[in-house]
Amino acid sequence: MSQKQRKTLLVIAGPTAIGKTDLSIHLALRLGLEIVSADSRQIFRELDIGTAKPSAEQLATVRHHFVSSHSVTEDYNAFRYETEALAVLEGIFQRSDAALLVGGSGLYLDAVCKGISDLPSVDAPTRAYWNEVHQREGLEGLRLNLKHMDPESYRKIDLRNPLRIQKALEITSIAGVPYSSLLDGVHKDRPFRIVRMALDTDRALLYERINRRAEAMFASGLVEEARGLLAHRHRVALKTVGYRECFDLLDGKTSPAEALERVQANTRNYARKQLSWLRRDKHYQWFNPNDENLLNWAIQQIKSQETIVNR
Repeated sequence: MSQKQRKTLLVIAGPTAIGKTDLSIHLALRLGLEIVSADSRQIFRELDIGTAKPSAEQLATVRHHFVSSHSVTEDYNAFRYETEALAVLEGIFQRSDAALLVGGSGLYLDAVCKGISDLPSVDAPTRAYWNEVHQREGLEGLRLNLKHMDPESYRKIDLRNPLRIQKALEITSIAGVPYSSLLDGVHKDRPFRIVRMALDTDRALLYERINRRAEAMFASGLVEEARGLLAHRHRVALKTVGYRECFDLLDGKTSPAEALERVQANTRNYARKQLSWLRRDKHYQWFNPNDENLLNWAIQQIKSQETIVNR
């Protein structure tokens, strides 16, 4: 009979601008851990300012995975991330007894913690049909179809993003079941222990942090970063808060002040959706970022690893 320590993955989740990066780096430095990012946009090397990536100093201090690791020219999704992240964790656990999974992208967090079903491929006629619906009925037509065919996806996803709505409709049409059911019904076993913590704070304080971060992004050159990405604006990676609004500004549809206000408002809305996604998972232990017990709890969870007996 042999014994070994079970590896531990500590998940640090929460809405944008809540303080996940600072907390995770503090923990990583204190315990000598590596960080696996679960942010669906920080993964792209061309997106810097608009994704609020860790600073160069932070990246030099703690080893991060899936930050600037891929290009916006690649087709990337949560299913590919699941495979790649598990491979990275396997390597980390050969070097360490624990790792940190940090981010606010609910689907990417679930991909590692629970797994995601393989989605059916969308054939050309199905895609053409929904393209026609979009052209004929507009965004509102896609929304109404989604509300009827998959109410759960309608509640969760960004209803201002036609690409996300159409993807859900295409998969629902092909699979014969709601797209959301393919994402929520999977629970794959993992060869490591998972401990989940999530951050939240007073809503007014969170919104203030979001507004200040947006102002800082614009001051740091977000519009110019978006200008350099105009050739890729059709890609899914660029259909995201911060870049969409800057493209409208560059198209002359809004003023700089209006673009900033829209980024702030849309980011606040995104934060609400992130919190809603996380709260449906009862495994999360919730903390205020300023909770004096937070660090001790996290450290205790990592150090109190369960022992597995192999026979």
